[in-house]
Amino acid sequence: MKTIQLNIPDTVDLNTREAKMLLASRLYEKGKLSLGQAAELVGLSKRAFMEILGDYDVSIFNFPTSELDNDIKNAQDYSI
Repeated sequence: MKTIQLNIPDTVDLNTREAKMLLASRLYEKGKLSLGQAAELVGLSKRAFMEILGDYDVSIFNFPTSELDNDIKNAQDYSI
């Protein structure tokens, strides 16, 4: 695992856990980390991580829009 050191101004009210959660949620949202990897980064279970993701405006359903459009088209084709 990589180690990153950040210098954050004292004026920013951010503790270590929140910084990890911000990073993990964004990396999950971008598809850089799986749900399990992101949860591990923060030190939470997958379930706990999923419950907190909403606080960071990140959906647990991390699929590209193109996949959703394709799924809708396929569902419409079979609804005949």
